[in-house]
Amino acid sequence: MDKEKIYIAADHGGYDMKEALKLTFADQVEWMDLGAYDGERTDFPLYAKKVAEALKDAPEGQKAVLICGSGIGVSIAANRFPWVHAALCVTEEMAVLAREHNNANVLVLGGRIIDDATAEKCLNAFLKTAFLGGRYAERIDMIGA
Repeated sequence: MDKEKIYIAADHGGYDMKEALKLTFADQVEWMDLGAYDGERTDFPLYAKKVAEALKDAPEGQKAVLICGSGIGVSIAANRFPWVHAALCVTEEMAVLAREHNNANVLVLGGRIIDDATAEKCLNAFLKTAFLGGRYAERIDMIGA
């Protein structure tokens, strides 16, 4: 079975969680790591932009993970790009709903807000859940109107 290719990036506040997720999901995911590559201080907007630019020309359905200390900064920065639907999730249920109802293509996590076990549950749900379409697609279309 082919591994799903997923972009991942984090600033220093999410670096440790990024590395932990890469290890935990190594058998399932082919990670396309866009940085940071160490825990030294860095700026979250750089990584949100890297992920957004990678998604711009990616095939439909391409997913990504962004992590910063709270998850808030990268959410704000990534959602400035119209093709990005980044969802900050702190529970497994939020990750399911982000995919089912909002067709989120970027899972955002807070490296200082949730523990690695919760992040793993969120990512697992995000990867396994499909968009429901229908009335939810109509609502997504309203966002760009």
